[in-house]
Amino acid sequence: MTASMILYAPNVHTGGGVVLLRALLADWPVGRPMVAYLDARAQTLVVIPASATVHWVEPSVRSRMNAGWQLRKEAKRGDTVFCFHGLPPLLSNRGRIVVFLQNRLYLSDGAGSRWSLRPSAIRQEIERRIGKFCRRRVAEYIVQTPSMARDLIRWFGVSPNGGPVVRVLPFLDELPAPSDATRHSAEWDFVYVADGVPHKNHRILVEAWRLLAQDGLRPSLALTLSVRDGELRQEVEQSAADAGLRITDLGQMPHQEVLALYGKSKAIVFPSSAESFGLPLIEAMHMGLPILAPELDYVRDVCVPAQTFDAGSPVSIARAVKRFLGVTESPLVPYTPQEFWKQLLPEVGQ
Repeated sequence: MTASMILYAPNVHTGGGVVLLRALLADWPVGRPMVAYLDARAQTLVVIPASATVHWVEPSVRSRMNAGWQLRKEAKRGDTVFCFHGLPPLLSNRGRIVVFLQNRLYLSDGAGSRWSLRPSAIRQEIERRIGKFCRRRVAEYIVQTPSMARDLIRWFGVSPNGGPVVRVLPFLDELPAPSDATRHSAEWDFVYVADGVPHKNHRILVEAWRLLAQDGLRPSLALTLSVRDGELRQEVEQSAADAGLRITDLGQMPHQEVLALYGKSKAIVFPSSAESFGLPLIEAMHMGLPILAPELDYVRDVCVPAQTFDAGSPVSIARAVKRFLGVTESPLVPYTPQEFWKQLLPEVGQ
């Protein structure tokens, strides 16, 4: 079947990506043909339009390479190949390539991942290189925030052909109306909705909670780590037990349960150092949940935080939490030179 739209999303099956994919598929124009290459792990998470033909791609190198070869043969001149997974196809084809870029890390230099042997870091570096190597065949990039557009244009560099079109087209499925009823009996002081990839900074957040405990503060914190985050989940559990921290990992949740979780929380703390959209921030703001987040462009693109901090500093995060809780800290008061000498040489004051 010849189609004018080919949706290519072979690695979208979790997090905000699958939430947005589900919304797009639900609102696909009735009766308009589509060919879709979708991750097999998303079969139970999305509803396929009646007019769509789907190729389910397994999470293996062989299956994804087969999908790439099939896409190369299927895409005709005049077709739009909409790459929703953030990368252009590894194999060129005759379609017009449009990339929906959702991963800001693809625009980095990859310095951190080159020195890590973690599978996630290796995969991230491979994907980053594919994105850079194949970028010249992209006709258009779609991003969701102005700061992503700026970073993308800077990353792409000067092109003799003027470069691809870059458009800012944020979208979001309709969210439920916020309610104050559950907020009065909130189960959690803070919630952090994120998986355990390194830039989400869970370890730094746990260290901030340890610093708070040293000052006698033990706010409750709910996390939503995935089954793939086994090592991190064990670290968090052990750290919480050792220092008596009120940190609970609720595990990965369906989107509707995440929305309900916001209503059971007093605030969201979001220490991620890099986001292309920051879907939990948008959802939290819609639900009327106060936001504690880094002072970074991606945050200010989508929300007005109640408190900000340095995402790489546990001390900065702990201080932001204290400010939000109304706990005052006395600033440093320098000694006078005379008092300094008395401290250094006690006999001076005798």
